[in-house]
Amino acid sequence: MNTGNNSHAGANTGANARSFFHVHLVSDSTGEGLRQLLDKALLFFPGHQPIAHTHPLVRSAADMARVLEQLEEEPGLVLHGLSDRKLRKRLEDHCNEQGLACMGLLDPLVEMLSAWLNTNEKLARSPRPALDEHYFARMRALDFAMMHDDGANVDSLHEADIILIGLSRTSKTPTSIYLANQGYRTANIPFIAGQPLPQTVLRLKGPLIVGLVATSNALSGLRGNRLEDIGAHGMNRQGGGQVRDYADRRAIAAEIRELKKLCERHGWPVIDVTRRAVEETAAMIIKLHQQRQRQDG
Repeated sequence: MNTGNNSHAGANTGANARSFFHVHLVSDSTGEGLRQLLDKALLFFPGHQPIAHTHPLVRSAADMARVLEQLEEEPGLVLHGLSDRKLRKRLEDHCNEQGLACMGLLDPLVEMLSAWLNTNEKLARSPRPALDEHYFARMRALDFAMMHDDGANVDSLHEADIILIGLSRTSKTPTSIYLANQGYRTANIPFIAGQPLPQTVLRLKGPLIVGLVATSNALSGLRGNRLEDIGAHGMNRQGGGQVRDYADRRAIAAEIRELKKLCERHGWPVIDVTRRAVEETAAMIIKLHQQRQRQDG
């Protein structure tokens, strides 16, 4: 269903270095609009790669508590589309306390419309969505994706339309959420070298199963940042088994080969997500799903 403070992105902006930074997209809806705006804005910043964490359907104090917990673990830029005043204030107060940049992307547009239309609308309530069957299908798919994130609830994977099997830091969760927003019941399972997948997955015939990989260089950079975030980079330099191998390019290359061999054995397609936005990866997966439906039909 995800370091630093405001100066983090700027700390890595060397002329030849690729800068990775965390962005949290917090929405009381699906978060798709926030991601689209972010992607368009990033066209002005080539060489900077966001690690985007989408928090959809944030509508209660409990939902917000989970968002703030994740912000504590992986701080970064916060973009939101929240309408509830209490939830907005809680998020913005937390960001102010932690020194994180936080912006409500709807605010400037609503304020401009309010001035132009001579009203006093201040985002007091969430806009009411169209409650049609498409809406309810998307909500069911989002619930499914959140319940089947990161290998959870494998016993009900047969209900999925799509299953993503990916290496760590290949955007499995954001891709699952995006596909769910298109109405596809999507699950994602982490692939860990040397650890077999659940037998349930290997026996599935209904869902489309797709492997997600990236280049070893890209994954090494992303994982190195992850280790920095959790304070494990020193352990990574000193050794320490799995922690040491997590961001090691040769170990990652071995992971990639192992996942590709597994997918080849089972006839599962593989997508390289390097330099691909989540929307592009999702579009490729949807095309594969549609092709398979035509073949089965």
